Amino acid sequence: MAKMWLLLRLFIFAFLFTFPFVHSRPSPQSYKTTILNVSASIQNTFNLLSLHPKTTQAFTEQEHSFGSVDSPSSKLSLQLQTRTSVWGTSQTDYKSLILARLERDSARVRSLSTRLDLAIKRVSKSDLRPLDNGLEFQPEDLEGPIVSGSSQGSGEYFSRVGIGNPPSQVYMVLDTGSDVNWLQCAPCSDCYQQADPIFEPTSSSSYSPLTCDTKQCKSLDESDCRNGTCLYEVSYGDGSYTVGDFATETITLGSAKVNNLAIGCGHTNEGLFVGAAGLLGLGGGSLSFPSQINATSFSYCLVDRDSDAASTLEFDSPFPQNVVTASLLRNPELDTFYYLGLTGLSVGGKLLSIPESAFKIDETGNGGIIIDSGTAITRLQTDTYNSLRDAFVKGTQNLVSTSGMSLFDTCYDLSSKSSVQVPTVSFHFADGKSLRLPPKNYLIPVDSSGTFCFAFAPTTSSLSIIGNVQQQGTRVSFDLVNSLVGFSPDKC
Repeated sequence: MAKMWLLLRLFIFAFLFTFPFVHSRPSPQSYKTTILNVSASIQNTFNLLSLHPKTTQAFTEQEHSFGSVDSPSSKLSLQLQTRTSVWGTSQTDYKSLILARLERDSARVRSLSTRLDLAIKRVSKSDLRPLDNGLEFQPEDLEGPIVSGSSQGSGEYFSRVGIGNPPSQVYMVLDTGSDVNWLQCAPCSDCYQQADPIFEPTSSSSYSPLTCDTKQCKSLDESDCRNGTCLYEVSYGDGSYTVGDFATETITLGSAKVNNLAIGCGHTNEGLFVGAAGLLGLGGGSLSFPSQINATSFSYCLVDRDSDAASTLEFDSPFPQNVVTASLLRNPELDTFYYLGLTGLSVGGKLLSIPESAFKIDETGNGGIIIDSGTAITRLQTDTYNSLRDAFVKGTQNLVSTSGMSLFDTCYDLSSKSSVQVPTVSFHFADGKSLRLPPKNYLIPVDSSGTFCFAFAPTTSSLSIIGNVQQQGTRVSFDLVNSLVGFSPDKC
C-alpha cells in the first residue's frame, strides 16, 4: 500500500510539473518531419500545361485622392495573378517551362546583385559603357543577355491596372525589387511585344509631364532634361531597360483611383518584360508606389505559380492574427530592398551551425538577406547553402537521389511515391520566432515524371535572397512604420 501511495505521489508530481508544457503550443523546432504530397504536385504540372489565359477584368471606379485614406479601416486592394494563369504557356512539357523560369530567375538575380554593386560603389558611374543609342549599361561582365522573345515572358506575378483618364486597362508586373513605376508609351521608337495596346498619353486627360525642377524628377537615379521636361532612364543588370518621359498620371487599381502618380512613359524599352505593359515598383525608395501613396503598410500573398488561383495585394491593412514577425531592415547604401532580420535556419527541428553574420549587412553595405517577390528560388551564400543542403540530404537518405538540373544540385526520383516524409525546413528570427515552410515550398517538381529538387541555390554574391517559391501560400506583410515583416501562413 505504501509503495502504491509513493507511486501515486510521483505521478501527481510529474503531472503538475509538466502540465504547462503539455498544454503549451509546440515550437517549430519540435516538428522534425512533414509529409509532401507527391501525387498532387505532379498532377499540378499537368494541369498547368492545360491552363487557358484569363480574360480581362472590367473596372468599377471609385475615386481615391492621392496619398489619402478615406477612413482608418479603408484599404487599397487589387487582384494578384500568376504569369501562367494570365498568359498561359508556349511550352508543351513541364520541364521546359521550369528551365525557362530558371533562366529568367538567373537574370533577375544578376540584376539585383548589379544594383547593389552600383549602390555600394563596386561599379562607378565612369565604368558604365555608353551605347550608340545614348543608353548606358554596366560592363559586359555584369550584364546578362537581353532577351525579348515571348517564350521568356516577364515577371511572375501581375495585376490588372488602369492607366489614365479614361483608364486604359493593362497588365503590370509587381516588383518589390524596384522603385520606378513605368509603362510603354506611344510613340514607340523601340517597344517589346505586349498583350494590351500600347498606352497613348494624348488620349488621357490626366497625363501631365513633369518638369526638371520637380522633386520627383530629382529623385531619379538617372534623368535628363529636354525642353524643360524630365526624362528618365532605368536600366537593369540583366540588360533590360526603359527610357522615356517622366510624368504624373491617374492609376486605377481595382475599385480605387490614385491621382498624380509619378510614372515613366517609356518610348524605348527592351528586355525581360514581354507581355506586360510595364512595372509597378513596390520597393522602399521614394518613387515606389507604396511611398507615393504614403502607405503605412502593404501585404501580398503569392499563390502557387502552378495554379490558376488569384490573391490580393493590399495597402494599409492590419497584420493578420497569429502572424510571425521579423525585423524589417534597410541598407543605408540602397533604400529599395527589404532586408529581413533572419537569425538562422533549421532542418528536421535542428538549428544549423550558421553564424548570424551570414545574414547581416556589414558597414560597407555588403551582405544581408532580402525578401523579393520577383526572384523565384531562394539564394544563400555558398557556405550557408551547403550547410542547409547537407542537413537536408542527411534527412532524406531513404529517398532515391538523381542527377541535378540547372540551378539545382539536389534532386530525387519520387516517381514511385504518392507521398514522402521529408525533414522540416524553418526560418528563424529574433526572440525565438520561426516560420516553418510547407514541404511543397522547398521540394518542387521539375518535370511531370516524378523528379523533385531541393528549391534553394547558392550564390557567390554577398546578397542573399528569399524568393517567391518559399513565400507561396503565405501572406507577407510589410509594416513600414514599425519596421516589421509579418508571415501569415494560409492567409491568401
